[in-house]
Amino acid sequence: MDLASIMMLIVLVVLMVIGMPVTWALGGAVITALIIDPNLSLPLITQKIFSGCDNFSMLALPAFFLAGDLMAKGGLSRRLVNFADTLVGWISGGISLVSITACTFFAAISGSSVATTAAIGGLMYPEMVKRGYPKPYSAAVQAIGGTLGIVIPPSTVFVIYGNITNTSVAQLLMAGVVPSIICGIALCVWAYIKAKKDNFPKDERGFSFMRFLKSFKSAVWALLMPLVILGGIYAGIFTPTESAVVAVFYGLLVCLGIYRELTGKSTYEIIKQSSVTTANIMFLVVTAQMFGYLLTYYRIPVYVTEAFVAIASSPEIFMLLIVILLTICGMFLEVGATNLILGPILAPIALHFGIDPVHFGLVFVFLLAMGQATPPFGTTLFVACGISREPVYKVSRMVLPFVIVEIICALLFAYVPVLSTGLGALMK
Repeated sequence: MDLASIMMLIVLVVLMVIGMPVTWALGGAVITALIIDPNLSLPLITQKIFSGCDNFSMLALPAFFLAGDLMAKGGLSRRLVNFADTLVGWISGGISLVSITACTFFAAISGSSVATTAAIGGLMYPEMVKRGYPKPYSAAVQAIGGTLGIVIPPSTVFVIYGNITNTSVAQLLMAGVVPSIICGIALCVWAYIKAKKDNFPKDERGFSFMRFLKSFKSAVWALLMPLVILGGIYAGIFTPTESAVVAVFYGLLVCLGIYRELTGKSTYEIIKQSSVTTANIMFLVVTAQMFGYLLTYYRIPVYVTEAFVAIASSPEIFMLLIVILLTICGMFLEVGATNLILGPILAPIALHFGIDPVHFGLVFVFLLAMGQATPPFGTTLFVACGISREPVYKVSRMVLPFVIVEIICALLFAYVPVLSTGLGALMK
């Protein structure tokens, strides 16, 4: 490694440590390399920016953001909570199971972990506290429930990861379905055990088939959205990019025409908000494209691969190292930074070990999702603390057992590839 590459990495780390936004930290690192290395030129970097962004599948990002915002603010969260309540609310610790189940359903609509925690947590945290659950535990349930938001399709993180690593976005989206369901069930099992152990209250009304049917009828349009998207993709009706636009029109139809909880004015505000979100993400993607090019230019992935090969003697050991590495990264880095910086480095190494790119992509993104609830800098953890006004350290103590459950799930997904690749292969 020469001076320019070393200084580029040092500047990136320093800027991120002092709190610089990831976009500007990546940009600062690229500018440092441009100044130091005489072989680099601004026109070359500009060409790489355009070639990196000139990708049809990137059009899915703004559409998925808009579809998620429409469905999130169109009355769906309340209906999904009611449906989850009739489904599992009668079990011991039922209201905590309702939170996790509702987060799982809502994640399949919003594609965002933060939006899931904010939307469902805002409804479920006060209800859990009212029914006698400890405040830190009630907040922890909302934080962990939201983590699945970027694993269940539609997931913008899968779209970005697929683009920066040249992995099939359609296969990645399908890969998230089974692991999300398994993880959701595992989290519910731990919540049930915790409820039994601490004698948490449950809904004494019991299961009512009529209540279930009524709530299902109210929430069915929301529940159909993931099926419309994935079914259309694998039936060959539309591509993953086109499915994002279909999701927007579906969201408009449901929220404006069926539920009628959006107005023209509120829809306009949602479009404005989604435009700002898209612009921020695209700035991040552009700087990541430049940084990724320079990583390849300076052969940094080659050096990292050689280091991993020297440490890991087999694919199994490599996957264990990945789980450890990304668990640690999740404690300190946000999802976008880890995805854009480590994705292009680690994906080729996984391929070197003969690991299926879709399988590795699922494990990679799942670990990013888990990191959103890990202290000290988990984003869904912060959102849950903001909703509850509980100190981070108190909520962190309650969320750690749930994180251990997700680590066990991550190891399961890492060593049983069929859980991530089987559904896609079946659909083919």
